Amino acid sequence: MRILGIDPGIATIGFGVVDSDRNSHKLVKCGVITTPAHTSLSSRLAQIYDDMCDLLEIFKPDAVSIEELFFNTNITTGIAVAHGRGVILLACQKSGVRIYEYTPLQVKQAVVGYGRAEKSQVMDMVKRICSLPAAPKPDDAADAVALALCHARSSTSLLFRGDREECSTI
Repeated sequence: MRILGIDPGIATIGFGVVDSDRNSHKLVKCGVITTPAHTSLSSRLAQIYDDMCDLLEIFKPDAVSIEELFFNTNITTGIAVAHGRGVILLACQKSGVRIYEYTPLQVKQAVVGYGRAEKSQVMDMVKRICSLPAAPKPDDAADAVALALCHARSSTSLLFRGDREECSTI
């Protein structure tokens, strides 16, 4: 199964493409989509949409794993990220690929085995699971790879039901 993991944003969107076959996970490609600062929101959203369509066309994933929004303290940033996430979901939906959404806690649980794991622990496990010499850079790309691995591990769980739009890592 080929999984495209997406760490949504507005200035920087992480992506990670992982080929997964049960307990074997191979990183195909990871990186970031960036949009220039000081440009209109609508221009940034159009660029994100176009770049997502390109990623979907180039890598032809079987599934997309995207992080659910988590608002911490800055609601203004959260709203901008929500706009970006919306056009990402639109691009994925229009391409016909299945979309799975995970919380940060679910990603940490699936990748590290502990839902309250530190970021450094997640990065170390991404490196180990994909047999990489170092964790992917930048962090947004590594987060996206973790999202892809989360789906890879969750979809092989006995708790996963492919007819639903979500997975459980409980």
